[in-house]
Amino acid sequence: MLPPTPPQRRPGVPSVPANLDHLLLGTADLEEGVAWVADRLGVEAVFGGRHANLGTANHLLSLGGDVYLEILGPDPEAPPREEPLPFGIEGLAEPRLVTWAARGTDLEALVARATSRGVPLGPVRPGSRLRPDGSELSWEITAFTAVLHDGLVPFFIDWGTTPHPARATPAGGRLISFRAEHPDPAAVRSTLESLDLALDVDEGPEPALVAGIRTLGGDEVELR
Repeated sequence: MLPPTPPQRRPGVPSVPANLDHLLLGTADLEEGVAWVADRLGVEAVFGGRHANLGTANHLLSLGGDVYLEILGPDPEAPPREEPLPFGIEGLAEPRLVTWAARGTDLEALVARATSRGVPLGPVRPGSRLRPDGSELSWEITAFTAVLHDGLVPFFIDWGTTPHPARATPAGGRLISFRAEHPDPAAVRSTLESLDLALDVDEGPEPALVAGIRTLGGDEVELR
């Protein structure tokens, strides 16, 4: 299945941002989200772990190198909670890409620099989860709650000394392109440039992230 021909990429903008860490695909039901991705990529994502403080769990697939797809949904084993889940995933009618993560270091300095440029990334917080084998992954992250331009602007993550999850995650294909669409692309580009991020943003009827993936079978598909 071939994806639609994408708009002409702007000169100097790479097909995939150099510091892209992972894509987040939100789903209101984790099992359904895994099946949705498997139907498109031909591979079933593996269980990653639970985020006890968020009420979510994830499944993962590597997309080549240190890039992966995270399928994020409500943790079916988590106790009921009053707080909304990240990115409003519990209210999604169908799975979709809700945001992306960019690799960063010295996140406190990065947030301060972004603030001075008028971009509120929010505070830096530690995070962790247990893998199925019992080992712990830990990281630092800028605030999930600072969702800018409907998730088209990423949050930043620093894995520190933790091995990158993509290296121990089954292959789901290779990410060959990544772009965004928005009714006001110039505003999104301006924010991204303030963060020294290179992502192609085209005009579209509604905010969307578009990932082009070459599957293990050689097909090219789009996830939105």
